[in-house]
Amino acid sequence: MVFFELFSHNPTIIKVAAGQALFSENEDGHMMYVLAVGSAEVIVNNRVVERLEHGSIVGEMGLVSPGPRSASVVALSDCEFVAVDEKRFQFLVQQTPFFATQVMRVMAERLRHLNQMVTPLEDI
Repeated sequence: MVFFELFSHNPTIIKVAAGQALFSENEDGHMMYVLAVGSAEVIVNNRVVERLEHGSIVGEMGLVSPGPRSASVVALSDCEFVAVDEKRFQFLVQQTPFFATQVMRVMAERLRHLNQMVTPLEDI
């Protein structure tokens, strides 16, 4: 099964116009989203750190560890995101071990990428 297909039966679609934010840094996070249509940017501290394309997940930290958002997501084009609430997230984790592995992989890759972007203290 293709990762994106896990969300194909979820009816909650969030439309975000180009230039608008899906969510902003420091907002309360309790939903994860899968980009179905369009492209968007992930912004941390006013710096673009990632470009999202079809099938990308974002906001997963809000379900794994509730709290303020660590980033903003802004649509580059008109976008459609599939919203995944905690109930659906838990169901997917329990029923599809591949899903849980993919979410962990995304989080690990993002952490590695951000670590590479940070200047080591000895270079300051």
